Amino acid sequence: MIVILDFGSQYSELIARRIRETQVYSEVLSYRTSAEHLKQLNPKGIIFSGGPSSVYDQGAPHSDPEIWNLGIPVLGVCYGMQLMVQQLGGGVEKSDRGEYGKASLEIDDPTDLLTNVEDHTTMWMSHGDSVTDLPPGFELLAHTANTPCAAIADHDRKLYGVQFHPEVVHSQGGQALIRNFVYHICNCEPTWTTAAFVEEAIREIRARVGDKRVLLALSGGVDSSTLAFLLHRAIGDQLTCMFIDQGFMRKLEPERLVKLFAEQFHISVEYVNARDRFINSVKGITDPEEKRKRIGHEFISVFESESKRLGPFDYLAQGTLYPDVIESADTNVDPQTGERVAVKIKSHHNVGGLPKDLRFKLVEPLRKLFKDEVRKVGRSIGLPEEIVNRQPFPGPGLAIRILGEVTSERLNILRDADLIVRQEINRAGLYHDLWQAFAVLLPIRSVGVMGDQRTYAYPIVLRFVASEDGMTADWARVPYDLLETISNRIVNEVRGVNRVVYDITSKPPGTIEWE
Repeated sequence: MIVILDFGSQYSELIARRIRETQVYSEVLSYRTSAEHLKQLNPKGIIFSGGPSSVYDQGAPHSDPEIWNLGIPVLGVCYGMQLMVQQLGGGVEKSDRGEYGKASLEIDDPTDLLTNVEDHTTMWMSHGDSVTDLPPGFELLAHTANTPCAAIADHDRKLYGVQFHPEVVHSQGGQALIRNFVYHICNCEPTWTTAAFVEEAIREIRARVGDKRVLLALSGGVDSSTLAFLLHRAIGDQLTCMFIDQGFMRKLEPERLVKLFAEQFHISVEYVNARDRFINSVKGITDPEEKRKRIGHEFISVFESESKRLGPFDYLAQGTLYPDVIESADTNVDPQTGERVAVKIKSHHNVGGLPKDLRFKLVEPLRKLFKDEVRKVGRSIGLPEEIVNRQPFPGPGLAIRILGEVTSERLNILRDADLIVRQEINRAGLYHDLWQAFAVLLPIRSVGVMGDQRTYAYPIVLRFVASEDGMTADWARVPYDLLETISNRIVNEVRGVNRVVYDITSKPPGTIEWE
């Protein structure tokens, strides 16, 4: 495998995803990971991520200097390159001119790391510091107009650094560079495949669970559905799927889900109507973090009470994914000190909302996968395309698409508006072209006029985004006539709404969901 040491970058997981696209396993660890621990893991290569700090700042994150003596190839990215230079005797200073966005890479040495990377290719820059002096043994590989040292190497020790970000899609030669590092420098083999993951996951599930029973929180999305199929293949009737209708689902979805699993998949699903409990749990709550945590606690509470009715369960299965974990800053916690490396953006109900006294043991076979990897796994084990290609839907459901307090009235309004969005996106043939397309209800009212009468009603926000993995996203440029059709239908068919707006914010700086 390739290990990524995270220095506080929110995109360390993106590096991991790019490596996995080469069919090589990658894993993210804290930058505090010791050289001794890395030696025990025996990775084929190590990548130092970027980060928000300057290497010369007081308290800036530094790695174990013994890493340079392990004989393992290292690639430093942005801050990771600057740290490499500083620790090995070179110089890093604040630049007279920062470099952000696209830059043309002028290649000085087209071999080794930059093999098959075209001269003058576009790479994505984001830095205010620059390398001023190379450490002993290093030589220049590439430069840009503003950055004399854009790529460097100590070929003998297999130490490399790049000032740009090869992991982002804007870097045209980025994936070729990553493949060079993974295959030609680290000598990895493409063994991280869907079939290999399924085989290993089934083996690990059986070893962990033994003859115990497992309770799965089934939502009907691709994550929990893939997990249901995977668990059923691994442990058969030891699995019990429970669908908890928390009242925050989209229109007609609870009924469709239970029927689909029972009649087509022949996987028994216990239906639990807990709508009143969940709505009461968030009554009067407007803070999004508190809302998520209360929903998470209520999930566990319902599971515990219902599991007693159905029989004892030792394990709770969850479809937690890598993006859930990284946004909750869970993988950025140092295992020895408990300190966080990155800033938490938001809690996810299946990560940040779990109580410390959880009675169940957790089994999370998908925890290290990205969404596109989950879809590949789902297809390989027979999950129908209608579920495989289902757009992501958050665990807390419509509760986090209603800003402020969640009420029955607001839920009904949003359900009706959301159904119109889905219907029109499907009619336009754009459902599979968009990462997500949904409606958001704002807890404010604005003045309108309908039938020569003044109205005072809610606005609906349309949020359509394009993305590859949910880590970054751009607002979707859908046709104006589609927006017009959706807007006209919502204001005419959904009572309580008199205004529709379109969110044109990318991620970052925003998030895909509003809460």
